[in-house]
Amino acid sequence: MQRVFVASLVVLFLATSLHGQSRKSAPPAIPQINMGKTAAAAPAAPAGVPSIGDLMTVLDKATSKQAEGKEWSTPVKIVIIFGALAILPSLLVMMTSFTRIVIVLSFVRRALTTQSIPPTIAVMGLALFLTFYTMAPTYAKVNTEAIQPYLADKISFGVAAQKAGDCVKEFMLRQSRKADLALFVQMAKAPAPAKPMDIAMHIVIPAFIISEFRTAFEIGCLLFIPFLLIDMVIASVLLSAGMIMLPPVMISLPFKLILFILVDGWGLLARSLSLGFQ
Repeated sequence: MQRVFVASLVVLFLATSLHGQSRKSAPPAIPQINMGKTAAAAPAAPAGVPSIGDLMTVLDKATSKQAEGKEWSTPVKIVIIFGALAILPSLLVMMTSFTRIVIVLSFVRRALTTQSIPPTIAVMGLALFLTFYTMAPTYAKVNTEAIQPYLADKISFGVAAQKAGDCVKEFMLRQSRKADLALFVQMAKAPAPAKPMDIAMHIVIPAFIISEFRTAFEIGCLLFIPFLLIDMVIASVLLSAGMIMLPPVMISLPFKLILFILVDGWGLLARSLSLGFQ
């Protein structure tokens, strides 16, 4: 299972390295859930994301050797690679910033009442590349702590898998609400952890997901307010003028677009979403 998980991370990093960007600032401290001692501050993110060559080497090395040194057959390698590709969408959607970003972008399109403009494929593409951008520090940390030591034969495959999982878990813990973490710890009837990093991955992932849903819906509600005000003003004007047969959406749409363009809506949205994950 560890091999499939890391192989999935490797495939995800292959896509990320095409558009990933590095940051030199230290990531924020992991939020606590008031169940024990505080966690130590995370180290500063390294200076680069994994290269395509390194990721291909990891994939080949992980699928061609076992701990005993025996080589795997070609069908086994194919099964592992396709298994990693099957898990990749779930990892991308549920364990990264993709969920929050795509929900917020969908709210913006709905608030503008532009129907299918921008088209769904454009919204998904923008969400995907914003995800690569915001996740670049995490991938860079995985590269330094797991991939490069494994390629240099300093650590085993199991240790590399554990370190890569811890880096992803640290990111999810930073974005998860204390109440959500405490809720799933309580429902799992797990012992109180000494620090957040001691929480099992099967508890962190659902807590992270519902935290992202809550945050995305809060942002979406705030984005709806100015556009809703425009709709109300236009509807009141048309009603007072006796134009009850004219749909208010036809008149309010140009004003919404003008407002969104004048405030540089897409730039502000991308900046706010990116800063929200620091």
